[in-house]
Amino acid sequence: MKNLTVCILLLTSAAVAQQAAPVTGGQELTVDKIFSGPGLTGRQPETLKWSPDGKKISYILRDESGANGQLWYIDVSIGKPAILVTQDRLASLAPPDYQIRNERELERRLRYGIAGYHWAPDSKHLLFDSHGQLWLYTLETNTGVPLTGENVPASDPKFAPDGSRIAYVYKHNLYVRSVSGTGEAQLTQDKDPNVQDGEVDWVYAEELDVRSNYFWSPNGKQIVFLQMNETPVPTYPIEDFIPTHPIIDFQKYPKAGDPNPGVRLGVVSTSGGKIKWIEVPKQKASSEETLAPGIGGAQDIYIPRIGWVRDGLIYFQVLNREQDKLNLYFADVESGKARLVLSEASDNWIDVNDDFHVLQSGNEFLWGSWRDGYTHLYLYKTSASNAPATLERQLTQGNYEVHDLVAVNESEHIVYFTANKDDDRQTQLYSVQLDGSGLKRISKEDGTHAPEFSKDATHYVDLFSAFMVPPRMSLCGADGSCQAFWESHSLKEYNLLAPKLIDFHADDGTVLHGTLLLPPHIEGKAPLLMNPYGGPHAQRVRNNWGGTDFLFDQVLARDGIAVLRVDNRGMGNRGQKFAAVLRHNFGEVELNDQLGALDQALAQFPQLDELRLGWWGWSYGGYMTLYALTHSDRFRAGVAVAPVTDWHDYDSIYTERYMGLPQQNEAAYKKSSPIFSASHLHGSLLLAHGTGDDNVHMQNSMQMALALINNGKQFDIALYPRKTHSISGAETRRHLFNKIKEHFESNLLKPELRAGAAQ
Repeated sequence: MKNLTVCILLLTSAAVAQQAAPVTGGQELTVDKIFSGPGLTGRQPETLKWSPDGKKISYILRDESGANGQLWYIDVSIGKPAILVTQDRLASLAPPDYQIRNERELERRLRYGIAGYHWAPDSKHLLFDSHGQLWLYTLETNTGVPLTGENVPASDPKFAPDGSRIAYVYKHNLYVRSVSGTGEAQLTQDKDPNVQDGEVDWVYAEELDVRSNYFWSPNGKQIVFLQMNETPVPTYPIEDFIPTHPIIDFQKYPKAGDPNPGVRLGVVSTSGGKIKWIEVPKQKASSEETLAPGIGGAQDIYIPRIGWVRDGLIYFQVLNREQDKLNLYFADVESGKARLVLSEASDNWIDVNDDFHVLQSGNEFLWGSWRDGYTHLYLYKTSASNAPATLERQLTQGNYEVHDLVAVNESEHIVYFTANKDDDRQTQLYSVQLDGSGLKRISKEDGTHAPEFSKDATHYVDLFSAFMVPPRMSLCGADGSCQAFWESHSLKEYNLLAPKLIDFHADDGTVLHGTLLLPPHIEGKAPLLMNPYGGPHAQRVRNNWGGTDFLFDQVLARDGIAVLRVDNRGMGNRGQKFAAVLRHNFGEVELNDQLGALDQALAQFPQLDELRLGWWGWSYGGYMTLYALTHSDRFRAGVAVAPVTDWHDYDSIYTERYMGLPQQNEAAYKKSSPIFSASHLHGSLLLAHGTGDDNVHMQNSMQMALALINNGKQFDIALYPRKTHSISGAETRRHLFNKIKEHFESNLLKPELRAGAAQ
């Protein structure tokens, strides 16, 4: 603790927060300004990583153009940012994202946090991933040598625990290579492109937050990996229409009710040889019979988490297809036999998380569970016998959600975690002793904190923001003493409008949080635009910086349109009861809550015009736009960007978690899908979709368009060639958001529109 205080004092006295030059220009905020260059708040440090010895934090910081970047670091004993790898060296080893021409690959890297560099265990070397070619960089000499060839696009590289070798995935197989660049060994030998060894498929990455499917043993002698067989999974064609002869990329994508990838768990020696397949215990089927070949049976499962307890002993989790039962197993590698350690069951669903940590003793572990109605941390103890683990104590409890288990300092017996204990709309850092005592808040400022701890849990980097405070990064001690090393542009010259924080009430009395952004000057009455997300697990009304969405709200408000955001029941971070109301019933509860909040807002703010109402959203929010405009006649205009229009079309894991399997709940699927209510469309609708969307396929908007045409309903549609679910790119975003703005200006701002109801 004494050294920690010294480090923070040094940091406070020596460091000057890195910040780009102030934004220049006038006071007017426009869509073109919001989506120009790096964004108005400046370029944020990317790919933060702690060195394994806990002495340095590194990050990539690019210039305003994004074309040039340098790898910076902060030595915690000095506290001053310095360059670790120069722009020239970094450009030759790890090219910036703008050079990745494939839109889907770029989004995959950004969305799933694919790293461009990795620290070696000795903290003296770095591994760079340059379009799949791996380079070993020596910090002492500032030199790099290639480990793999340009034509060997490796993915997910990892150092062995002793740093002498690296493992990676190439052509769906696992490889190990010496850091000297010689002695490559292919560990798995599958030639079928549908079989992936140690590789993560799309649906596991998107819906189970799986980022890697293989792990080194502590002694470096073995690797545990998940094999995924996508043979039974249907393919979806994603077409690039721009070339004279269009190019089709076939994506393996299990939709609701489709066969999922088959999975099995293997352990292989890092010197090669026969694979030891682990015996995954047969699960109890939720249905007495399979619903179709390979669907709904006892082995129709997910294995969302795997890893090592210690040498010779692995752990893995098994989640059933319905996602209401989760089992934790430990398996002996030598015998391949697994034993049940812990079981979770829910009347609703189970959200897989990363709140699992084995203590150094090897016979105790921390576990995160939703079982008491809120996500909390529990301490378990295992026995030498095959008996399940026993609960020692619940470490956290109360009507709040633990967001993440972020660090454990076993020498001090301290567990660090983030939660919304003090306010549903905030994320704060807390600590608690392993004996359950001494729970306290570490972070100081109200808002949202995202800490990244060093391995020894003595320091962390804090990414902080609040409603009116753009992101800021600080180096902190474990006691919460912080000093910023990077800050966003303040945007003070734009005189941003502060949203009003409002609480509404659902029909059952549940408090719903909302924000209302009012125009600065209202003559007569102002039109009101609803902009909820609405869907499960998400939270829009948070005390954090809202980014470009918040800035776009500012543009609308300056134009005279008020913007209302409300988190309805069914959304995230409010406990199981709050979330579970939409089980098997998408759309209805969300819309009822939004309409109830709308009525309360209109009653509280008479300057809002009840006759000029709009609604817009993206993804699930786009779905809610369509549901609202086909189940209510109150809205004059709506915009649905990348919407789900039929829940049969979305992926199996997400959809079935909340809606069940369509084979068992067909009526609920039809009731919740707006294509079946297209004849009831009211208001002027704009659909927008990227043709390369591999998440919510463009098929959804095409099906909605056909349903509207068949029912004689007029609408507008905007398609964005090659663009994925995020419809990214400065020019594209400017086009899209200007189109959204113009749509609402033409349908909501004209005073004569008060003459009648939505058509």
